[in-house]
Amino acid sequence: MIKAGVVGWPIEQSKSPIIHNYWLDKYNINGSYKKISLSPENFKLGIKRLMNDGYAGLNITVPHKEMALEISSNPTERAKKIGAANTLIFKKGKIYADNTDGIGFLNNLTQLAPDWKADLGPAVVLGAGGASRSIVYSLLNEGAPKVILTNRTYERAKKLSNIFGEKVLVINWENINKHISGINTLVNTTTLGMVGSSNLEIDLSTLSSNTLVTDIVYNPLKTPLLEDANRIGCKTVDGLGMLLHQAVPGFKGWFGVEPKVDSALRDRVLLEL
Repeated sequence: MIKAGVVGWPIEQSKSPIIHNYWLDKYNINGSYKKISLSPENFKLGIKRLMNDGYAGLNITVPHKEMALEISSNPTERAKKIGAANTLIFKKGKIYADNTDGIGFLNNLTQLAPDWKADLGPAVVLGAGGASRSIVYSLLNEGAPKVILTNRTYERAKKLSNIFGEKVLVINWENINKHISGINTLVNTTTLGMVGSSNLEIDLSTLSSNTLVTDIVYNPLKTPLLEDANRIGCKTVDGLGMLLHQAVPGFKGWFGVEPKVDSALRDRVLLEL
């Protein structure tokens, strides 16, 4: 049996087992995928034990993504640039690390908004956390001419922008509405709009119908931001697909099959939200 899993602290909230076990059943693979709780102080030793126990690899979630990159022997260039890893593959005693959040973000847009292209105009990214770093990297890598970045804590956004250079413009959170006219893409990477959180206060009235608005929040599936964007005729993409698509490379690396993200998988995960 091929073993894999997801490591975090806490880990109860993870939806990854739903995704991977769906694929294990669909492709009739003799494998397992489970949640594994590791505290930060036990992370390094815990990973070694899992390797010795025959695991093929792991997904890594908060708060371990930066540490996962540090312990890897063969990180991808994008993982190094982003500064964090969410996918580990174990081969012959070596740890191969990747960051697939950006892949998940882009492939979700490709699937649900096939006419969207990053290079058609500037993007605004709200938030400067780990997911934001992956998304900024992906947008620039796909040819976005400029990324306008903002965060409730200005200094955090500025620190992130220093990683990516002059194509990233940092603005004050209070000035969002002055910078969204004429943009190609609007991405919310904050928790604003999530169930239990306050709403994102933003005026979308100057957006054109060609602007794509996407939210990495997927509970609720249609956040207030997406509902507002729909009302003025923008293209919108929900955040669930990013979660599903980011899981594909790991599954392929561990189990040898490249799985498909289909409507049945979406429906299966939605049952658990």
